[in-house]
Amino acid sequence: MAVRATVSRFPTDPDAQETSGLPWGVTVTPFASKDENGQPPAYGSDGHLLPRCENCYAYFNTYCELDQWAWNCSLCGTLNGLTSDSIARYSLPQPCPELMSSFIDLELPLEGSDEELMQARPVYVAAIDLSSSEEFLELTKSALLAALEALGPGALFGLATFGHKLGLYDVQGPILVVKNIFIPPDTEGTLPIELEDVMSLSQFLAPVDKFKDNITHALETLRPTTSWERHSGAGQGLDGMLMGGRGFGVAMEALFNYLGSEYGNTFALARIFAFLSGPPDYGAGQLDTRRYGEQYASKGEDADRALLPEQTPFYKDLAAISVQAGVCVDLFAVTNEYTDLASLKFLSIESGGSLFLYSNTDDSTLPQDMYRMLSRPYAFNCILRLRTSSEFKPGHSYGHFFPDPQYENVQHIICCDSYATYAYDFDFSNTVGFSRHASEQPMIQIAFQYTVVVPPEELPNSELVSESRSKYSLKRRLRIRTLQFGTAQNINELFDSIDSEVVLSVLVHKVILATLEQGVREGRILLHDWLVILTAQYNETLKHGYNNGNSVTAQIDVAFSQCPQLQPIPRLIFALLRHPLLRLHEEGVHPDYRIYLQCLFSALEPSSLHRAVYPVLTSYSTPDKQAYPRHSLSRAALITSGSPIFFLDAFTTLIVFYSSTADPTLPFPPPQDCLLRTTINKLKQGRSITPKLIFIRGGQEDATAFENYLIEEQDVDGSGLTTVMGFVSFLEDITQSVLEYMK
Repeated sequence: MAVRATVSRFPTDPDAQETSGLPWGVTVTPFASKDENGQPPAYGSDGHLLPRCENCYAYFNTYCELDQWAWNCSLCGTLNGLTSDSIARYSLPQPCPELMSSFIDLELPLEGSDEELMQARPVYVAAIDLSSSEEFLELTKSALLAALEALGPGALFGLATFGHKLGLYDVQGPILVVKNIFIPPDTEGTLPIELEDVMSLSQFLAPVDKFKDNITHALETLRPTTSWERHSGAGQGLDGMLMGGRGFGVAMEALFNYLGSEYGNTFALARIFAFLSGPPDYGAGQLDTRRYGEQYASKGEDADRALLPEQTPFYKDLAAISVQAGVCVDLFAVTNEYTDLASLKFLSIESGGSLFLYSNTDDSTLPQDMYRMLSRPYAFNCILRLRTSSEFKPGHSYGHFFPDPQYENVQHIICCDSYATYAYDFDFSNTVGFSRHASEQPMIQIAFQYTVVVPPEELPNSELVSESRSKYSLKRRLRIRTLQFGTAQNINELFDSIDSEVVLSVLVHKVILATLEQGVREGRILLHDWLVILTAQYNETLKHGYNNGNSVTAQIDVAFSQCPQLQPIPRLIFALLRHPLLRLHEEGVHPDYRIYLQCLFSALEPSSLHRAVYPVLTSYSTPDKQAYPRHSLSRAALITSGSPIFFLDAFTTLIVFYSSTADPTLPFPPPQDCLLRTTINKLKQGRSITPKLIFIRGGQEDATAFENYLIEEQDVDGSGLTTVMGFVSFLEDITQSVLEYMK
């Protein structure tokens, strides 16, 4: 569990927080195997015996005062008595994990018989759009073949298709059987029959280790629905428009109910891989994609405000059904047409799944992403809870989860991998703030309850090994991290304790929320104004800037020269304002791409988000020798460095660029055994998604893909928009705004 705070020394009171201009909060990566310093948790058992505070329900931890009969809660100060079991536990010569470390991972008892727990199997269902093209289906088949290789032998797999009918595949017999149910075309309709009555779940879900060849054969039989089938089966849609027959909403609801009936019995975790080639346009949940177009210009409406919110509550309501059924949804949209991901995204983000968007089938990384996603460790049926000491409290929480309807600051996550990150911001509980006494420091405690599927233990008897190979057992665990923070005695200490990457993470969450509620323009304004206020507060603190109304532009320290921790902030904000996440509709940003970025960015840990917003540019004198570890994103950096090779890491894209003046004897592309390739391969292995790798030889090949990232000069994207300013002009604009603000 990695936890990073925006400031390592907390503000002492609301006035100090307000004066600083800084966001105050933390990011949490609960299923990370180590903490932010690379330390693993202390492991143990009997998590249900861990003492809890009678007042705030916090767990006992190393910061609590313990005597023979009682303990003081480190969060609220309450004196709690110890039970006889706890007294015995803490009297043992071997210390318990909670006495050794503030980061612990304890086993919990699971309900159910041993046989039930040993038979628990993860379930994976592919739901494939047949109202598509041959190219789409070929890509989907490749992705699912990669998925089958990544799945463990204990997994169950189901294959379903949808269009104007829902198809269920039975691959367990000698002959492939497909049973189809027609989807009602009306927007209020549901399937006329339960899927269990069409095909039993045991028929539908096939053990991967036994029927992998049959599943592969079934995938090969998939064909797109013909235009004749679509038109005869689908008919008329909204306002008489002819529909493509993509009954996605009804199909998803039926599958959730189908699987949910056996949640906790047949399976412990269910994931649906939903493959879409376009917008749902048939039956319940169909979306009107005509809202995307030039009609906003003619009506004088703000397209950014109109296209970001969902157009129907259908999929948000459907997400609640998936959570109730214990089903996580991963949505893969392979399309360049408007699909209204603003409406569909709730299926994935509220169920703990992922949303992927691929604009075409030619260079899609879908198969690699599928394999990568299923190969890494994940937890499921998770509960995340953050507690604080009494002087402050969590404000907003951000991330891909489903909030508990009853308890505050409790989030449910159906599926959580080691990359998934969540964020919280804090507010003071009163006007007094924190005590000045060193013994009463701010505390936070994060509790993460989760389940994992554990492979069968290797047994000495080979027959027993063979017999139990498909029997995976469940383990329920409780992971707890307790942290103590210092307080900043003045504003300078607060500025010196900043973590700019975490500040960026919290700001991105806040600005995404603002754009959804008020539009992209308002989000941009809020971000710009935040930097102005931060700069003004910093200059006021250090006595720079405003001086009796005279021109003091030169005295405004817009680069934060006296505070190294703040110096990255202006570039990060500049880059964020230039990023497609916050570019305006008229600048050519597709609304679905913006939604995809929102979903991606709101789940990234801070260092990855930093690269996605402001890429890392490194130079090499040869493929085996690094020249400079960091450059600004400008053409000037390329020229002044004199290096022949540049490597740009933009998180989703990796680019190796050879300058036009590079020695022609340098090997291109760089050989596999060189330092640069080793660096690239290591970065690729550590990514949550598959980055695209591009090699460009300057002067001989089109360098646009690389030059578009050099954002610090004016109009580098070639759009010709006069509103686009370079970094120097941006700093001048901030300076003028600071002067206006300080008048």
